[in-house]
Amino acid sequence: MKYRPYGSTGLEISEIVFGAGAVGGILIDADDETRRTAVRTAVAAGINWIDTAASYGQGRSEMALGWLLKEVRAEEQPYLSTKFSIDPEQGDIPGQVEHSMHESLERLQRDSVDVFQLHNRVSEERGWFPGSVAVDDLLGKGGVADGLQRLVDQGLTRFIGFTATGESSALHRVIESERFNSAQVYYNLLNPSSGRAVPSDWPAYDFGNIIDKCAAHEVAVMNIRVLAAGVIATDVRHGRESPVAPGGDVPADEARTKLIVEALGDSQGTRAQLAVRYALSNPNVSGVLVGMAELDHLEQALGAQELGPLSDEVLDAIHALVDTDFGRLS
Repeated sequence: MKYRPYGSTGLEISEIVFGAGAVGGILIDADDETRRTAVRTAVAAGINWIDTAASYGQGRSEMALGWLLKEVRAEEQPYLSTKFSIDPEQGDIPGQVEHSMHESLERLQRDSVDVFQLHNRVSEERGWFPGSVAVDDLLGKGGVADGLQRLVDQGLTRFIGFTATGESSALHRVIESERFNSAQVYYNLLNPSSGRAVPSDWPAYDFGNIIDKCAAHEVAVMNIRVLAAGVIATDVRHGRESPVAPGGDVPADEARTKLIVEALGDSQGTRAQLAVRYALSNPNVSGVLVGMAELDHLEQALGAQELGPLSDEVLDAIHALVDTDFGRLS
């Protein structure tokens, strides 16, 4: 396993991050022995980071990690990050943040986490996307950043982060504020706009090369949705393919995936490995978060990391497709 700097935190993060979320669902839906095997396999392979959230399985992911990590030796304990959501209409944002922290710590059976992250989408004004919060809710007096800093001061979390989905201009403003140590960034080979410029007529959502913005402000990047909720990895649908970016379109992503597979075949590994290797090809990505539904998905992610970043030739071939929106889905 290789490791990369996690922004300016001084931490080193494994290139593969164990995603304990609902899309993969292995820590939510699998039996206890499968969960145990997944965590032990990941740790043995050098994965040193697990990411979860209060909402995953309505707390079941955090609860599973509470007992699973007690079985891991102290010297092998991975870093742990979790996420929370707020309702700004209820007021007392710092109070909501602190309440969420204590609930997560109780489920996780621990005294602190390494990173505590806002899970809501972010926009210029509240409600631009369902459940989104405004920039001022994060950066204003008595906002999320203030509430999170209070938790840092109390020793309940070492670092703070946010989920960089929502309205692009708002996300860039939050990063420029340098109030957050890390961002979870949507980036994959079907929509790479978080990591490179896309044509002016780009039909999907444009995140405006947010990864480079993070690098400029020393904000760590945890790459999410690298498999586009599984669409890239497999033709089997599990019913959890919810869009993260505005205008997300599963049928269009399926068509784009088909064209990439036709162009590259299996020359770069499995479809999932191609996607993970694409993300690893961006040096400003700190770690690639991979959700898993079964143990084979973990093995594929580890295999992708061993194969390493894609060659410039393969990247050029992918970007030639992307820049024409895959021949306008021809």
